[in-house]
Amino acid sequence: MESQINCQILPSLLSSFVDTLVDFSVSGGLFLPPEPNPNSDPITTQNAKNPKYPTCLAPLQTVFPQPTRLIAIGDLHGDLFKAKQALRLAGLIDPNDRWSGGSSTVVQVGDILDRGGDEIKLLYFFEKLKREAAKVGGTVITMNGNHEIMNVDGDFRYVTRHGLKEFENWAMWQHVGNFMKKMCDGLDGNVVIDDPFDGMPKEFRGIKPELLNGVRARMAALRPNGLISKRFLSKNQTVVVVGESVFVHGGLLPKHVVYGLERVNEEVRDWIHGLKSKVANQLVRGRHSIVWLRNFSNELAKDCDCSTLEHVLETIPGVKRMIMGHTIQEHGINGVCSNRAIRIDVGMSRGCNNGLPEVLEINDKSEVKILTSNPLYWKEYEASLSANKKDRLGSLIPEQRAKQVEVNA
Repeated sequence: MESQINCQILPSLLSSFVDTLVDFSVSGGLFLPPEPNPNSDPITTQNAKNPKYPTCLAPLQTVFPQPTRLIAIGDLHGDLFKAKQALRLAGLIDPNDRWSGGSSTVVQVGDILDRGGDEIKLLYFFEKLKREAAKVGGTVITMNGNHEIMNVDGDFRYVTRHGLKEFENWAMWQHVGNFMKKMCDGLDGNVVIDDPFDGMPKEFRGIKPELLNGVRARMAALRPNGLISKRFLSKNQTVVVVGESVFVHGGLLPKHVVYGLERVNEEVRDWIHGLKSKVANQLVRGRHSIVWLRNFSNELAKDCDCSTLEHVLETIPGVKRMIMGHTIQEHGINGVCSNRAIRIDVGMSRGCNNGLPEVLEINDKSEVKILTSNPLYWKEYEASLSANKKDRLGSLIPEQRAKQVEVNA
């Protein structure tokens, strides 16, 4: 019939409209800006190193120069509200949630997933910030934590009902988008997403009927080569060096450095993307892996393995400190091992300790400072500066805290 829609003349326009509608609906009302380099992520090259995997992605950047301003943000665990508070604390977003950090570099050390209900919204929000920042010379780096790895592995122990509902809503909109695209004759089949539930079991032992759809949707989205894992998590680094700081979710041991930091990033990324069937346990599973290690983040400084830390830092060129999340620091951001290990997980998510947001700031001289929303901190900080004025030293953490980070004032 003449009235029948013929999409052959406008396939990309229709596909773009539907994709934008789906993104807007599942992200909480975000319009993603265009990617600065839309061709940066495709499978591009033959993998000469390992013929078993004939294609590979463009390399992830592992080492970044020292920026004028560097901000580190700890674990967020599904709490978009607290994430925005932390970003505003650092002056990185404006009242309309747009990037306002200029050429700053931001590192979020992982654990966006689990314990909250805004997980997908957080992934979209950081993707939006990445694109906005790149336009003005800024950089936003997101990392894999143990909870990202657990979810790709199908381990949902720390998922909330709200989190399952969010993924159930995501799956519904994927079906709506595909239905809209298929209504048009002549549309290129490449723009119609395969059924996200393809290959998924219909039932899971021990899962309550009312949770089944959410569990199936979450597993479909986050499994290796899942639509969410491939689109967002596969872009995460597992270890990154920025200036004189190495960032990691849990910690690094000498064996990880010997393995190769670039190799770590690419093997974890390829596994999440679905190009590799597995990834080494020493990288992402077990208490001695990169995303689970607590050797340098124990609450008591005496329990931290400073000698191993020193060895690790000496083997990474130009690096003098390790910055990590993973272990909640009840008294806020702090340092041990002569401040060569800085711990930034303050449990700010309402699904954790509901802590007051704090972020770490490092300037172009590699000087460290804590930005916090805790009013008690500033009262004691100012008193500390006054008391130490003669020596030109100020404690960045109040004296009653067991651990401190000190720099020249």
